Amino acid sequence: MAKSDTPVTDLPASPEALPQPASALVSTLMKFRDKVYTSRQLILPESQRSLPVTKGLVEVPGSDTEAVKFLKAHDEFELLKE
Repeated sequence: MAKSDTPVTDLPASPEALPQPASALVSTLMKFRDKVYTSRQLILPESQRSLPVTKGLVEVPGSDTEAVKFLKAHDEFELLKE
């Protein structure tokens, strides 16, 4: 078997080569309680996307500015503190 002249190290070539933890790749979920219904579909006015309310809760990524703005603007929804 031939020997390789390339040194073997356990370190990545650069910090960018390190794998990112899953939590860094996924934005924080924000949970809102629906004060009126336990189940319904919400339609966002700008994008026409739907948000499901299940068991009185709706979850959206914190990076979803349209959904967060919509939910915070309506008295029927309460942001849950975790």
